[in-house]
Amino acid sequence: MNTVIYYFSATGNSLVAAKDLAAWLGNAKLVPMVKALRSGEYEMADAIGIAFPVYMFGIPLIVANFLKNVKVKQSAYVFSLATLGGLPGLAHSQVQEILKKRGIELAAGFSVLMPGNYTPLYEAISKDKQQEMFEKEKIKIKEIAASVRERKKTIMEQKPFLPNFLLNKLLYKPGSKQIPLSGKDFWYTDACTKCGLCARVCPVANIEMRDQRPAWLDHCQHCMACLQWCPVEAIQYKKSTVGRKRYHHPDVSKEEIIVQ
Repeated sequence: MNTVIYYFSATGNSLVAAKDLAAWLGNAKLVPMVKALRSGEYEMADAIGIAFPVYMFGIPLIVANFLKNVKVKQSAYVFSLATLGGLPGLAHSQVQEILKKRGIELAAGFSVLMPGNYTPLYEAISKDKQQEMFEKEKIKIKEIAASVRERKKTIMEQKPFLPNFLLNKLLYKPGSKQIPLSGKDFWYTDACTKCGLCARVCPVANIEMRDQRPAWLDHCQHCMACLQWCPVEAIQYKKSTVGRKRYHHPDVSKEEIIVQ
């Protein structure tokens, strides 16, 4: 069984999960969702994985857009792989709903805990705690690989339902509408070195360099890539991120994020 895992990853968690799963499955190919959307080219594999981070207890907007365009063969085993810092909300149900409207069955939805990266609400956890989560991720991915190989169905890892349902309805529904314009609340300090890395890691080209300084446009994904990858931590979001520890997965390089 050949497998393609499409992934969206801003700070590396979902990329690592996708890479680890591909390694366990063998005969698996990784494809950035951003590249697939730009080219309009999709792989007709036996198994299709959709790997992404959970945002506001739901799916990122770019993932929703991808799901509305992806092409799969009728017999393909399709599964979602969500990385999250807390609860998954209704992320898998959202994937299922979008695909169902297109006549595509989502066979299973898997959830993997990883360190959170939403600096506007909290700073990065300690390196020791991060390492604990990384070790558990390796174990969980091995289990997921076994399920994918066996083509197991009806595994939707988003229980308990009521808290996930409420959080999704209260936060995702109203909040997702504001995401594209959230770029207006990013800013940079005098520490900015004009390196332009923020613009290069942005998955949707929402940052322009004007006089060698970043300027945010109106189609932000709120992925925090610009903030987390800034080498001097010059980028801030509103006032809440000032002084907070940043996070990106230590096993992912900025070059891997840029190539998306």
